[in-house]
Amino acid sequence: MTDAKELREMSDEQLALTLKDAAEHLFRLRIQSQTERLDAPTELRVNRRLIARVKTIQTERAIAKAQEEAPAEKK
Repeated sequence: MTDAKELREMSDEQLALTLKDAAEHLFRLRIQSQTERLDAPTELRVNRRLIARVKTIQTERAIAKAQEEAPAEKK
């Protein structure tokens, strides 16, 4: 399980890759949950939360970047 602290230490490229992998894994879990019984049903929730954490960090970084660029334009 990756916590928010570990995610914040990742680069933008690593975050994007983590998001892609988590989304693919969630897709596979959803298909598996429809066709057969999951070994650990909580994996769905854990994966959704991981995706949400990554997207939150990406949004925070985008906002911070926009705020850094905005004062430079006003000068």
